[in-house]
Amino acid sequence: MPTGFIGLGNLGIAIAENIVEKHQPLYIYNRTPAKAKPLADKGAIVCDSVKELAEKCDVVFSIVSDDAALNDITTGPGGIAAHLRKGGIHVSLSTVLPSTSAALHALHLQHGSHYLDCPVMARPEVARARKINFLISGDHTSIQTIKPLLEHAGAAAIWEFGNEVGAANVAKLCSNYLIIAAVEALAESINLAQRSNINTELWLRMITQTYLNAPAYINYSKLIFEEAFQPAAFSLRLGLKDMSLVLQQAQSVQAGMPVGQQVRDLLQRSMEAGLGEHDVVAVAQTIKDL
Repeated sequence: MPTGFIGLGNLGIAIAENIVEKHQPLYIYNRTPAKAKPLADKGAIVCDSVKELAEKCDVVFSIVSDDAALNDITTGPGGIAAHLRKGGIHVSLSTVLPSTSAALHALHLQHGSHYLDCPVMARPEVARARKINFLISGDHTSIQTIKPLLEHAGAAAIWEFGNEVGAANVAKLCSNYLIIAAVEALAESINLAQRSNINTELWLRMITQTYLNAPAYINYSKLIFEEAFQPAAFSLRLGLKDMSLVLQQAQSVQAGMPVGQQVRDLLQRSMEAGLGEHDVVAVAQTIKDL
C-alpha cells in the first residue's frame, strides 16, 4: 500500500519518521525541500509536487498548519483529490473546522476517493515516544484499512468518532480548548503564587501530584515555571489559530464560550507583543506584564 506524507513541520516530521521506520515505500513532499532530507536519508522518496506524490499513492497523510493550507494541497488541478488513485484514502491529521473536512470529503467522493479527518493529540516529543492519540471519523471501511498505518505512525490509541466526517475535528477543537485554557490558568496561578512569595515549586509539585495529576498540567506547568518559551513545540501562533477555530465552531452551533473569548483575546495580545513563534506557554509572559 504505497503511502505518502505531506507536511514536515515539527509534528509532521516526527510522525513521518515513525512511519518510514515501519512502512516503505513512503513518498514525501514539503514546500521547504530541505526538511525532507532527514527522511530521505532513512529511505523515504522525495516528490517534487503534491500531484506527483498523490499519483503514486493509495494513502496520503497530510498535516498542514490551517484550513487554507489544507484546501491548497487538496483542491484544484494539482491537488490530492484530483490525482489520488481511485479508491485511495486521504488522511488529514490537521486541526481544522469540521465544515472544511465536510467539503473536502465531498470533493474526494467526486473523484472516487475517500477523506478521513484524523487530528492528532500529541506534541513532537510525544509523537517520537509513539504515544499519539489519533481522533478519527469517516468511512468505517477506510478507517479499518489505515489502522495499521496509524499504528506505524505511533498510535497509543485510536479514538473513532463515527461515520460523519468532521466529528473528530470537533473532538480535537474541544480538546485543544481545554489544553490552551489550562495553560492560561496555570500561567495565572503560577504568577499569583510567585507574586505572593510562596514556594511555587513546592506548590506545583503538590497540585500536579494530587488533584491535577495529568500530563497536560505536569508538563505545561514545568515549561511555564522554567520560562521555557523557545524553541516552540507548539507555537503561540498556532494556539491562536486553534482558539479562533474553536470560537468559529461555537458560533456555528450557537454555543456560548465567554471564557474561550477571553483566552483568545489574551493570545492575540501575546501575538501583538511579538510572541507568535514562541511556544504557546509564552502566554505566561503576557500575564506577567498585565
